[in-house]
Amino acid sequence: MNVPGLAIVLLFSYGPMAGMAIAFQKLDLTKGLFVSPWVGFDNFTYAFKLPGFQQVLWNTVFVTLMKIVVGLVVPIVFALPLNEVGRAAFKRTVQTIVYLPHFLSWVILSGIFLDVLSPSSGLVNQALGWFGVESIFFVGNADWFPYVLVATHSWKEFGWGTIIYLAAFTGISPSLYEAAIMDGAGRWKQTIYITLPGILPIIVLMATLSLGNVLNAGFDQVFNLYSPSVYETGDILDTMVYRLGLIDYQFGVSTAVGFFKSIVSLVLMSVSYALAYRFAHYRIF
Repeated sequence: MNVPGLAIVLLFSYGPMAGMAIAFQKLDLTKGLFVSPWVGFDNFTYAFKLPGFQQVLWNTVFVTLMKIVVGLVVPIVFALPLNEVGRAAFKRTVQTIVYLPHFLSWVILSGIFLDVLSPSSGLVNQALGWFGVESIFFVGNADWFPYVLVATHSWKEFGWGTIIYLAAFTGISPSLYEAAIMDGAGRWKQTIYITLPGILPIIVLMATLSLGNVLNAGFDQVFNLYSPSVYETGDILDTMVYRLGLIDYQFGVSTAVGFFKSIVSLVLMSVSYALAYRFAHYRIF
């Protein structure tokens, strides 16, 4: 029964890893992968010396760290009051509504957000106009674009985090709340001294596991929302790989950047799992 799944993993996950050899070659498509001349680390040296590489690396880390922080805070803030709702039907309905965007692709959502954030007819700018604020070109302004990425990503994914924390709430013993009520503790003190400490291991786990994605700023989202006018703050490693490889046909340099990203991600993921085991007793086996 495991053979089909194992075959798919070997074919589509491990097989393409042979292409990493391109990072050490000057690829000649007429000669093929293993016949092209080897150039050692020249592609890496060239990529690291590109004028915009450091800015792209900073953009990637900056956007990802903001997504991690917001992705931890927003679900908790939303889950806490939702957990206090007594009507199960209403709670399930809200959960379903906020969870649905998780299943929508960025191809669809990007079109929606481009319309909503339009400087001329977008709902957001129309609302700002009611308060006398001038129209803002959110997706075309380099200063605003990183925060647009974070806000739209949070809107899409916070429903998933909310479900995780709502599940964590069920693991807190009701007797703790009963004892707190007997001692005169209100809802706020119950939240501070019982609820948040009760889900702290899950918060630590989610935070540490997120460290492995520091260089994954979200290619689908950025690619569908950005434009040359926001390259300065919106260009990330994945979009740089796309342009170098598929637009400029610099296959060796493109693969070198992707290889660099994979190695760093592997190290960070290993560290994140070690921290998750150390602080939250999380194990993957």
